[in-house]
Amino acid sequence: MEARIETVAVPPGQVTLSGGRTRRSWTVELAPYELATVPVTQALYARLTGRHPSTSRGDRLPVEGVSWWDAVRFCNALSRRDGLAPAYRLPADAEGVEWDADAEGYRLPTEAEWEHACRAGTTGPRYAPLDEIAWYRGNSHERIRDVGGKRPNAWGLHDMLGNVWEWCWDIHDAEVKETYRVLRGGGWFDEQWSCRASARRRSHPTFQVDDVGFRIARSLVR
Repeated sequence: MEARIETVAVPPGQVTLSGGRTRRSWTVELAPYELATVPVTQALYARLTGRHPSTSRGDRLPVEGVSWWDAVRFCNALSRRDGLAPAYRLPADAEGVEWDADAEGYRLPTEAEWEHACRAGTTGPRYAPLDEIAWYRGNSHERIRDVGGKRPNAWGLHDMLGNVWEWCWDIHDAEVKETYRVLRGGGWFDEQWSCRASARRRSHPTFQVDDVGFRIARSLVR
């Protein structure tokens, strides 16, 4: 089984986000960080947790059917395996998770980090022609695909668009005090307009869906 996480160093930058019910925009300054080159696979998830939550089976398929709560618990388990301080303080349920920004362990990317990494210095809706970089409804034959099978972006990141939506750390609309968390990237069953660098979706942190997975990030703690 696959047990290794390959990451790339993402350079610092600035991202302007927009969304939520208020249609507001805000700018985020980002320090450098690390991001996994592909979403977490079923093999790695099963090795760490002993669980096979996905509806389709295959070691190189991205894990899906995992909630945001599952994803943050996985990040802590992977940190402990690798001798790193866990990034999250976990209560009994998903509502009170706290992120220790000074911890060196694995975590979910913020949505600003996700979009910055997805764009890889580009400014359009996609970093290359969609069929070259993503599995989506137009070419997936309506099934999930192995990670890393499409062309990466300029920073070496695969599947940033398509295949599975990816959980991010952020609450979708903090101004209305909701608990739903952000999803980014589009999935294998989505039309092309959902597979854009700026596209946002939301889901409850306990929901498990067959086109939602995640990839891990790590702060570069000094």
